[in-house]
Amino acid sequence: MRAALFHCQQAAEKALKGFLTWHDQPFAKTHDLRRVGRRCAEIAPALDPLLRRAAALTDYAWKFRYPGTPYEPSREEAATALELARKVVEAVRDRLSDEIHP
Repeated sequence: MRAALFHCQQAAEKALKGFLTWHDQPFAKTHDLRRVGRRCAEIAPALDPLLRRAAALTDYAWKFRYPGTPYEPSREEAATALELARKVVEAVRDRLSDEIHP
């Protein structure tokens, strides 16, 4: 489950950074989806509610990578993270030109 949550965060992060790149907008070297999401919402304000929810994925970028208190996420937590990451990727894809759609 831990790896799945990490990859959910990464999928959302890469989608958002791709969105900024598509719009020729610079972004900081960060895994903080709050910061990246705010930049995306400046371009597409309708994304703001989703990106505020997606900010919860931020901690998964580091939570399982470093020693500390053991934590095993539940299936429900993983399912929620996966659904949120999918929504972010789909929302970004839907706002890009038709030439990038599969």
